[in-house]
This record gives sequence, C-alpha cells and structure tokens, in this order.
Amino acid sequence: MTRGSQRERDRERAQARKAGSKGSDDGLTPEQRRERDKKALEEKLAKKAQAASSGGTAGGAADKKVSKK
Repeated sequence: MTRGSQRERDRERAQARKAGSKGSDDGLTPEQRRERDKKALEEKLAKKAQAASSGGTAGGAADKKVSKK
C-alpha cells in the first residue's frame, strides 16, 4: 500500500476542484433542465418571428449594403 496517501491527496484535490467549478449544478434534474431550455428556445424563436413579421430585421444579411463597382 505505497499509494495510499497519494490516493487520498488526489481525492481531496478532486473534491476541491468539484466544489470550485460552476458547472451545470443548478439543482435541476435533466428533465427539468430540458424543459427550461425548451421554453427559453421557444421564447427566442417567438421573439425572432415577431421581429420578422413586424418588418424589423433580426441582424440578418439584409442589413448590410453591398455596393458593386
């Protein structure tokens, strides 16, 4: 058992990295996360569709003027 202390140190370092990281630990289950993301995407698409129907552009290629010489 020559690596016993090495394993313990590695476990401690892994715990410290895990606690310090700000990953997707938002307390949601994968199903809840999918629903949240789905709702956000639907809102984004609705906003984009509304901008397109009102005559505004959503930052597309139509904004740029091309001059041919």
